[in-house]
Amino acid sequence: MNIEALLLSLRLALCVAAILFVLGMPLAYWLAFSRWRWKFLLEAVVALPLVLPPTVLGFYMLLAMGPRGPLGKCWQAAFGHGLAFTFAGLVIASVLYSLPFAVQPLIASFETVDRKLVDASAVLGAGSLRTFLRVILPLSVPGVITALVLSFAHTLGEFGVVLMVGGNLAGVTRTVSIDIYDRAQSLDFAAAGRTAFLLLVISFAVLSAVYGMNRRAARRAWLPWAAK
Repeated sequence: MNIEALLLSLRLALCVAAILFVLGMPLAYWLAFSRWRWKFLLEAVVALPLVLPPTVLGFYMLLAMGPRGPLGKCWQAAFGHGLAFTFAGLVIASVLYSLPFAVQPLIASFETVDRKLVDASAVLGAGSLRTFLRVILPLSVPGVITALVLSFAHTLGEFGVVLMVGGNLAGVTRTVSIDIYDRAQSLDFAAAGRTAFLLLVISFAVLSAVYGMNRRAARRAWLPWAAK
């Protein structure tokens, strides 16, 4: 088993989940509460990675990160080296690819918050930020957990986008999914099977944990109402 590839994948998944938590929260809030008539266009853009083949998204990201692409040029000017086939390039591409897995659970959770509570907070003089932190966010904990876990798990198993943008550089861009592919290509099915089974166990454990935590959170939210 390639421990180096597994650790690289875990580091990538953690970075992407953290970035999507920071970027996805305000985006999901705006999509959930905005009344802009054309916001469905932005919703379509956010959901595009769900239906777009990973190789297509990876191809366009590779062009953007190349030496002649806008991201590649800016990165070269700022850091003195290219962006394609680097870990940073993997992070940027993975953030875009996993964006709907973070934003959509947050939107669904924000939309379930009773608007009367939001209006009451505003009437009591609380600003938008305080209302979000004290009212909306505590009531949306299951959605936040789901967003974090899904973005982490989805990034952990990426293949197409990672291969297009990062290639297969050992210790730099060779993730565990690419390592499985390499071993299968070389007919080392025993090693590929062990790594694939480990990913299966990790994915099952992560999803079981999020379903369990969401059920517990929903039960805690229901008990006070049942006691009245």
